[in-house]
Amino acid sequence: MKDKLIDHVSDAAEMPKDVALKAPILTLTGRTELTIENYRGIQEYSELLIRVQTGSGEVCIKGKNLWIEYYTNLEMLIRGRIIAVEFKN
Repeated sequence: MKDKLIDHVSDAAEMPKDVALKAPILTLTGRTELTIENYRGIQEYSELLIRVQTGSGEVCIKGKNLWIEYYTNLEMLIRGRIIAVEFKN
C-alpha cells in the first residue's frame, strides 16, 4: 500500500521516487496544531520559531507559544499559535 502511494505521489508530482520518499508531510489543523512526518531533526526550538530539517530542505514554523508536544522517529506534533510555515531548500 505504501509503495503504491509513493508511486502515485511521485508520478503526480513528476519527481523521482527517492525524492518523494524524502518529502515531508505536513498536516495543519487550524492555526494551533501541525504534524510533520519524514523529518530528520530539530534545528532550532523556541516559543517563536521551530526549525525542522527534512530530506528535501528545512521547514520553519513561526508563531507564538509554540511547543513540541511529542516527537518520534516517524512524526512530530507542534502546538501553539501558528502564524507561518515556510519551506527552504
